[in-house]
Amino acid sequence: MPAPLLATRAITKDYPGVRALDRVDFDLREGEVHVLFGENGAGKSTLISMLSGANRPTSGHIEFKGTVAELNSVHHARELGISAVFQEFSLVPQLTVEQNLFLGAEHRGGLFLKASGMRREAKQLLDDLDFHIDPKAQVYRLSRAEQQMVEIAKAFRSELSVLILDEPTASLTDHEADQLFRLIEDLTGRGVGIIYITHRIAEIERIADRITVLRDGRYVTTIEASDADEDRLVELMTGREVGAIFPSLPTMDPGEEILRLEDLWTQDETLCGVNMSIRRGEIVGCAGLVGSGKSEALQAAFGALPFSSGTVIYKGERVAQPKPGRSIRSGFMYLPADRHDAGLMLERPARENFSVAALDLPPFRNGLFLSGRGERQRAAELATALNLSPNQPERTLDHFSGGNQQKVMLGRSLTRPVDLAVFDEPTVGVDMGTRQAIYAFIANLAQKGAAVVIVSSDLPEILHLTHRAYIFYRGRIQAELAGSDLTEEAALANFFEQDAA
Repeated sequence: MPAPLLATRAITKDYPGVRALDRVDFDLREGEVHVLFGENGAGKSTLISMLSGANRPTSGHIEFKGTVAELNSVHHARELGISAVFQEFSLVPQLTVEQNLFLGAEHRGGLFLKASGMRREAKQLLDDLDFHIDPKAQVYRLSRAEQQMVEIAKAFRSELSVLILDEPTASLTDHEADQLFRLIEDLTGRGVGIIYITHRIAEIERIADRITVLRDGRYVTTIEASDADEDRLVELMTGREVGAIFPSLPTMDPGEEILRLEDLWTQDETLCGVNMSIRRGEIVGCAGLVGSGKSEALQAAFGALPFSSGTVIYKGERVAQPKPGRSIRSGFMYLPADRHDAGLMLERPARENFSVAALDLPPFRNGLFLSGRGERQRAAELATALNLSPNQPERTLDHFSGGNQQKVMLGRSLTRPVDLAVFDEPTVGVDMGTRQAIYAFIANLAQKGAAVVIVSSDLPEILHLTHRAYIFYRGRIQAELAGSDLTEEAALANFFEQDAA
């Protein structure tokens, strides 16, 4: 066989006190999609960080087109045609889309930037990818899914030999993911090799040629995608059998109304007359395309997004101007989709991230003072209950995998009484074992009498984990589906504009 396009030979990566990758062999062929599969913390992100030039191995080496390659930087890797789209974005929020696309590779004419040329090229690139984003828009004003599209567009800016995609559809709807898969098919047809990280079995079945499984930083096996099924992959990933991913839902017996939204509007018409009702003991889904308003409705109710008119009624009382702090103290917990920018303090210990929403309550407070002892004890209990790996609450959060960071954010809802819990994209970038634990966690909250809302771009979550669902389209609720009416066909039919006839 010809030499692989890209390969690692006995590659190892050590960090203080931990071996993240242990003598891993991996190879990528031209024109194939090679899936990296494993639990959070298995070493997938460490491996692609070295293949993309963002990190360097402790030992072992990388080969590119049959020759040993010293990838000194991301820029060096891109010059060779190796481009990566990481799960955690590398965008500058204050810059525009076009500025981010050309950051570090700006077009110049003498002493000046060729702004108009870059703008035309950025628009052409976005149009070719069928990403409907304004090149002049500032990145911080974009939704997470739109930011994901910008990251993908950055990778397509240069000539590609290898494209690395880390959970690229995590924030995309099925419609948007379909467009990405068409792009992948086009690239592999031109000989580009693609390394693809995902925990979604349906995606593996659709696009993968081969699958390499990592576990605890070690190579387990490489198999042909045609030989894989869900049960086998889960067993290879975890070393054990994992049961049904979705739990049995609590019996639908909703109690008192916890939240009501009446004719809610925002100034920019992100929300256009939204009406919703959420009751105790039920799990309600919010689904729709990017920009549909599915997240913004709950953000407005929580106090994270201002609204121009309409009414928020929480536990029977009208709330004129919701504020996040007041909402949390009254039992309304909102866990955002973007855990890095909006949900977690990455440079602080897991312990502090657990406790930050409950510092006014025992055991975190003792009279007028914070209780370090109480905080440490409760954090240790939560770390054990959530199977935090490694079980080190004093470790800073940026040293945990994405799935374990998500566990810490979920654990925050266990630090104080909760009447309403909103989970916005709760399983972004987490493996199936962690996903199963999160789903059980959500179902248990509802079983105990909390009202639960799941905002998700993953339609199976809406179909299998909710009692009823609101389908959003362009700031409006286009349909409310429940029971036997909550089907994939019915949901997808309402993702788009309805024929007036």
